[in-house]
Amino acid sequence: MTDQDLPDFNRFRSQAVASLSVLAGAMCLSASAILVKLAGVDAATTAVLRCAIAVLFLVPLALGERGRRGPLSRRGISWALAAGVALGIDYAAWTASIFSVGAGISTVLVNVQVVVLPLLAFVVDRERMRLRFLLTLPLMLFGICLVGGVWGAATLREEAVRGTLLGLLAGLGYGSYLFLTRRATRQEPGRMVQPLAWATASAAVTAALIAPFTGGLHLKAITPLAWTYLVLLAVLGQIVAWLLIHRGSTHLDPVTTAALLLIQPVLALGLSAMILAERPTTLQLVGATIVIAAVAISNGLVGGHRRTKDAVFDRFRRTGRLRS
Repeated sequence: MTDQDLPDFNRFRSQAVASLSVLAGAMCLSASAILVKLAGVDAATTAVLRCAIAVLFLVPLALGERGRRGPLSRRGISWALAAGVALGIDYAAWTASIFSVGAGISTVLVNVQVVVLPLLAFVVDRERMRLRFLLTLPLMLFGICLVGGVWGAATLREEAVRGTLLGLLAGLGYGSYLFLTRRATRQEPGRMVQPLAWATASAAVTAALIAPFTGGLHLKAITPLAWTYLVLLAVLGQIVAWLLIHRGSTHLDPVTTAALLLIQPVLALGLSAMILAERPTTLQLVGATIVIAAVAISNGLVGGHRRTKDAVFDRFRRTGRLRS
């Protein structure tokens, strides 16, 4: 390897490490729904405790980051608090959807956040929306109907539709969280733990405020085993997952990050089948496949490889590093 090859090799190594970081975060998120079902605690209580327990671990980490990199600005705190409200809505709705449509299907539904993000960027920041997104949106909606069991058995229809609507609401909150976090990260790079700590605290308060409308909090009936699963949920699904994703995504383009995060619903379906013995219907599996495929196409993850190679080729030709 020559000295000229070192920059390219270092860039490749950096992107490989970042990709593994995002992939590991997605794997942690995919286990979240399984831990929720294993804990067996009601949805409202789970949503609150997931964040409250995580805050206990995040506070010392945030103080350490503050000492190394300085405090988060007031503007940064405001963005983090707003993102936390969206995340609290996401958790409250998503946890409830798990008990209606299952761990695997709910994880597929919440991943419509990958579409919510470009919509918010278009409406708020006036970022151009891709034509492929508009063309695949009807396909995605059709897939969501299949996942929700709209054409399933009549006895399951009401519960499935309820779970689907909750999953879509969770996806809206999730996408809003990503949008607000994306804005905050751009303004104050290098600080990841402090924004996550503020957002998690805000999410805990938001979920607690929603709890009275969804059955209230029930702390006394939680068994020691359930507490263990809740702690694992907070550490893996809230702290480790988001720190890995935020750290890795700062070194990757959004398309690559979206591609890696799409492994989450696939893993969740597999894990729920193996651990929880959940058996989705054929139509639900078809719908899940359509949703994942539509999200991939709308974000340029399918059909964009050739154009990416051509763009790189042209860039090297213009800089004189590649001769025709």
